[in-house]
Amino acid sequence: MYTILVVDDSSFVVDVFVTMLERGGYRTVAAYGGEECLNILKTLTPDLILLDVMMEPMDGWVTLEHIKEKPETKDIPVLVLTAKQLTTIEAQEYGIYIEDYVLKPTTPRELYDTIEHVLNRRQTLKLEAEAAKKAGFDSAIINEYVRLAKTIEVNRRLMKILERAYNLNDSKVSVTEEISHAIKTLETNLQFQETRFQQIKSELAGTVPPVAP
Repeated sequence: MYTILVVDDSSFVVDVFVTMLERGGYRTVAAYGGEECLNILKTLTPDLILLDVMMEPMDGWVTLEHIKEKPETKDIPVLVLTAKQLTTIEAQEYGIYIEDYVLKPTTPRELYDTIEHVLNRRQTLKLEAEAAKKAGFDSAIINEYVRLAKTIEVNRRLMKILERAYNLNDSKVSVTEEISHAIKTLETNLQFQETRFQQIKSELAGTVPPVAP
């Protein structure tokens, strides 16, 4: 049974997600804010953290930075909960640190599917990394492969969220030059990541099964 740490400064929201997750067969731990989350992580290593963005006094992004800067917690997968429009700055700064976004409101099935996808992806990549290591591949290449497989998938979702948030597919809607430039930068980075991922996958061909990022 997976243990999930639910973090939100609203006790109502925490209770809703705890109930939802427990009905789905997960073990839960509740944290009513960023500071409590960090204190809990001193003695507990959950399988996944469900972290709300809009919290006070320590918001979700600051909490995320603290989680990822500590060696003992940096590898815990984090799903970010958000009900507000995602900014391009947030996408650029924090996309690398998270496993996925969960947009509120969400249904139990959507939440379960996202969690299982994240945990299954991590397990698959772990097995592939172990196989490549046994075959004698350099650890730096293996680590880059694992990182890109996750990052590309997250960035594709981020782009879809930004497209919806700023109505990029609607020619009648104009966005500021700053937002347009930031989104083009994200697109360029994603293209570079995909190219690099394919290069590494070719190097590992025959050892690492294909992963669709």
